[in-house]
Amino acid sequence: MRFAGYAAVFDRPDRGGDVVRAGAFARTLGRGAGAVPLLWQHDPARPIGRVEYLKEDRRGLRVIGRLVDARATRLVKAGAVRGLSFGYRVRGARGDGPRELTELELVEVSLVTLPMQPRARVHMVEA
Repeated sequence: MRFAGYAAVFDRPDRGGDVVRAGAFARTLGRGAGAVPLLWQHDPARPIGRVEYLKEDRRGLRVIGRLVDARATRLVKAGAVRGLSFGYRVRGARGDGPRELTELELVEVSLVTLPMQPRARVHMVEA
């Protein structure tokens, strides 16, 4: 099963007070989508598929992924889990309230129950 959505949304504060700025992922995206694991709830012991596409657009970090984990597939199809999130290391930031994240090393993308950025969601599911 494939899905598409946004793991990050630009210029909107998340629940922790951070704001991701456009261009923050530019260096990481040069590695290619296949270099970024797709995880369940940020758990490195729970890979659930693969990231097929990653790109910044005007809205945020667009993701297309393919699920191979049966349980994750069932939950996403049913609409029970539709949040997206990402693990990262900060390489550039300014301010502190909100903190503006200007350069991030993308470590992973995750399907999650409660995303830190409420607008980071799965928008399309394709069986």
